[in-house]
Amino acid sequence: MKTRIIVLLLLCSSLMLYGCTTTQKGAAIGGLGGAALGGIIGHQSGHGAEGAVIGAAVGAISGAVVGEKLDKKFCPLCGAEYTADVKYCAKDGTELKFKQK
Repeated sequence: MKTRIIVLLLLCSSLMLYGCTTTQKGAAIGGLGGAALGGIIGHQSGHGAEGAVIGAAVGAISGAVVGEKLDKKFCPLCGAEYTADVKYCAKDGTELKFKQK
């Protein structure tokens, strides 16, 4: 029964991440991984819940930072790089494209 619940939760989380940006995906995956590791480490000292909360917070922040670094756009005309929220190049007005990963 526990295995079915875990599989169902993982399936639901992966479906929810489908339409997210790279930054949001990084934060979610980092938070889940951090919570799991924090819970395991915290369990060893008798503070599993506290370890999971701290691990989730650290993992989410770290994952968001990494995801943001991966989410870049560039100008096909001049080659300037921008964050994902910018639509047009500030230098020449060309529509930006996502970098291939």
